[in-house]
Amino acid sequence: MPDRENSCVVRESRQVVRKFLARPQHEGVGAIVRRSIGRFELKYFDPFLALDEFSAMGLRAERLNFSVYSVFCPTGFETVTYMLQGSVLHEDFEGHKGTIAAGDLQWMTAGRGIVHSEMPAAQGTQKGLQLWINLSSKHKMIEPRYQEISSKDIAEASNDGVKVRVIAGEALGAKSPVYTRTPTMYLDFTLEPGARLQQPIPASWNAFVYVLDGEGGFGSGSKAVTALAHHLLLLSSGGGDGLEAWNKTAKPARFILVGGQPLGEPLAQLGPFVMNSEEEIDQAIDDFEKCVNGFEKARHWRSESGISLGF
Repeated sequence: MPDRENSCVVRESRQVVRKFLARPQHEGVGAIVRRSIGRFELKYFDPFLALDEFSAMGLRAERLNFSVYSVFCPTGFETVTYMLQGSVLHEDFEGHKGTIAAGDLQWMTAGRGIVHSEMPAAQGTQKGLQLWINLSSKHKMIEPRYQEISSKDIAEASNDGVKVRVIAGEALGAKSPVYTRTPTMYLDFTLEPGARLQQPIPASWNAFVYVLDGEGGFGSGSKAVTALAHHLLLLSSGGGDGLEAWNKTAKPARFILVGGQPLGEPLAQLGPFVMNSEEEIDQAIDDFEKCVNGFEKARHWRSESGISLGF
């Protein structure tokens, strides 16, 4: 089958400078997480704090202790939950609640802090991705907000064997309505056998690929790399205006391409508290424990499933 190229005029492809497998780890009861960013090999990839591919069974949410299926208190960053299979229920101490179903997106800006709960909505397997994106110092204390888009409303485009779902940014002429305080692109690509892609990436941004299904090729020339599912590929910086990708196998290849403008600021983190200094971390934890400065409703809040913070 001849290659079908989908060209957006990338003059120089970024190359893969690091590749590693996100190995599964058990967390809580029935939960499996593949963490590729936020682990000991790669604690931070400015502006990205964490990337989890998660899978969980059943409704035992009260016994699960990882961020997607528990109560947690993010402060100073954004969480992006993108469901691949199944659905989760979410709610917070401001009364905001709903369901994130397969293909849906929730882009939550935690800002100065919010108490937030998510759990499986039904029996069976729930799978998805959660990305944590750091906020600049000027945005860390803004009011929390949500951007939620159902699967049918996510921008999509296809051409010459390449399909894209545009979570954030723009690709193949399709543009996401999501507003990103930290400039970010988040693209879900599927390449049919024989398809090729050229996708521009702003020169100053950090970017990575995470393979979801199949096997894809990335980069150009002798430095090109192929990767199977669950592999994270860090792309070169300081050169290259985009990414070349292709599929030379007999099955579709699916991957996400994520890029963001580095903040270049000091980072201090303790769990879900992400600030610029240890003093700010201490203050955020103190506010949380005393239920002040935005956490006033945390003291008496209990989710509909009965989960609380135990104050």
